[in-house]
Amino acid sequence: MKGSLDTEFKQGLKTMILEACDRDELSAEELADDVELFSEHSGLELDSIDGLQISMLLQRQFKLRLVDPKEFRRVVTTINQLADHLQPE
Repeated sequence: MKGSLDTEFKQGLKTMILEACDRDELSAEELADDVELFSEHSGLELDSIDGLQISMLLQRQFKLRLVDPKEFRRVVTTINQLADHLQPE
């Protein structure tokens, strides 16, 4: 199943990202699937350190290594985009 269609997979991604970035004030349910994670609309207020935390999380959990910042921004745009990248089918 494509990642963006897998509600349980996306819920897990959100939980991992919130924990990695130490965002206790938001729940996974409050984070929209289609909002840009690094935008002010997400409510996450992510910075470059958070980006590093997410990158390390993806490497540790999914063996996904994103060393190029442009590639990271392309893959880690929204929860739907990230889910589809990690689970293409």
